[in-house]
Amino acid sequence: MEDQAEKLREIMRQKKGSGEQNSSDPKERKRARVITITSGKGGVGKTNVSVNMALAYARLGKKVVVMDADLGLANVNVMLNMIPKWNLYHVIRKQKTMKEIMVDTEYGISIVAGASGFSKIANLTEDERMNFIDELDTLSNADIIIIDTSAGVSSNVLDFIAAADDAVIITTPEPTAITDAYGIIKIIATEIDSLNMGLKLVVNRVHSVAEAKKVADRMTNIAGQFLNLKVDYLGFIYDDIAVSHAVLRQRPFMVTEPRSKASICIQHIVGRMEKSDIKESAGFSMMMKRLFDRG
Repeated sequence: MEDQAEKLREIMRQKKGSGEQNSSDPKERKRARVITITSGKGGVGKTNVSVNMALAYARLGKKVVVMDADLGLANVNVMLNMIPKWNLYHVIRKQKTMKEIMVDTEYGISIVAGASGFSKIANLTEDERMNFIDELDTLSNADIIIIDTSAGVSSNVLDFIAAADDAVIITTPEPTAITDAYGIIKIIATEIDSLNMGLKLVVNRVHSVAEAKKVADRMTNIAGQFLNLKVDYLGFIYDDIAVSHAVLRQRPFMVTEPRSKASICIQHIVGRMEKSDIKESAGFSMMMKRLFDRG
């Protein structure tokens, strides 16, 4: 396994080196910002946040791709009332290319449907991994890549968190959600050797600014005190009836009710994200290297 990992590192170094030498156009050398959205438990609104953040970025003129990295129960397409014919499983199995499965939406963003029924990236053969790396590389023309993971702490989730420029943890004020969010932060602190991303927290479905701040202070203080880990409080999203109405209509609430409290919160969160700098070592090439170095 170590020999295979070393081969992958060497190939990635060669790919990165050749790309830097052959690309004289600044547009070709731009770095996609990779944002992983995750949570400790299901049902906290993670996919809703992912999709609506993508729309907020698109309204800033960004080219955005949302990758559904839930390899069990993919649902980004459900949120958008879309039924893609192909998904990541077909890319992994070399039946389709990333370009062939990527679907443009009416909202100005593109989506990559999740590989329902596929268990672990770690189970890929070397040939499948290299093909997957090549296919992921075709996404690098985007400005923003938002990766919507499954809930919990599977190896796939940790892989995508480790690969990101920014990892955004979603929780709600519910005690179980807070406990599970702290659990995933603790596992991130202990399992990811080189924590080189910006770890951020969003508190969803709050009734007041004070409630959100209470949850955020508790989470960030515990992470700092007991894990020696800095977690930035990115913002909150109000518990808004506009969200549930939009879910029933299978349309993003940023579209159905752009002036709702939840929509305004999402815009503020993206605004804060834009003001946070990407680390010097970040970018899509680094995402791929981190993703496959973890094997």
